[in-house]
Amino acid sequence: MPLRDLADPDHLPALDRRYALARPALGLGAGDPPPRILLLYGSLRERSYSRLCIEEAARLLRFFGCETRIFDPATLPLPDQVAGDDHPAVHELRELSMWSEAQVWCSPERHGQITGIMKLQVDHLPLSLGGMRPTQGRTLAVMQVSAGSQSFNSVNTLRVLGRWMRMVTIPNQSSVAKAFNEFDDAGRMKPSSYYDRIVDVMEELVRFTVLLRPHTAQLVDRYSERKEAGVPINAATDLSSIAIASFDHPSI
Repeated sequence: MPLRDLADPDHLPALDRRYALARPALGLGAGDPPPRILLLYGSLRERSYSRLCIEEAARLLRFFGCETRIFDPATLPLPDQVAGDDHPAVHELRELSMWSEAQVWCSPERHGQITGIMKLQVDHLPLSLGGMRPTQGRTLAVMQVSAGSQSFNSVNTLRVLGRWMRMVTIPNQSSVAKAFNEFDDAGRMKPSSYYDRIVDVMEELVRFTVLLRPHTAQLVDRYSERKEAGVPINAATDLSSIAIASFDHPSI
């Protein structure tokens, strides 16, 4: 199945709950329904550190009141390998992206860049799909893991991809250096400044997602798309037209 189960979803041994906000977006907007977060990772190794980071992120997001789903890319075909992309894993990934309000992407750094597995998943998400847009307007958090010293090559590339996919990429990010030192034998992240940064990033993702919820449609509305679709502005109902008319004619 393309969805990956999350073990011990409510167990957060590295989190000091004395300093953790259970609802970091409180006061910024409606918290109900819970924010829907899709998480993607970029390695198929049995002990994949990008997956382990994603799982820690998912547990934190659950703690913050979100609904999370982790996509397992193990059965994804290559782009154009299957005619019309008619493959169950491709369908599942696109449906999950449509379901999501926000996403978290975490890639290993391999040869100074994101992995092919990470790019494969993004390549299967079209900008437009049957009149729907699987990524546009969704908030995005980016993370990476490295085998050596800290680097930001992968997160920088993920930011470029997020911008290309018309997503709102949050300012904060996480880069875990020498990731093999940061997890115990059970695959749980040890307390560290790297873990604390992931907490920071997930807090910020929840805040931006809730804050932008009521405004997403307006933020991604485009003149070129209205023109292409042949949808003219209705001055009687368009708030900006009404506001300009009221300014020009105070008696209105």
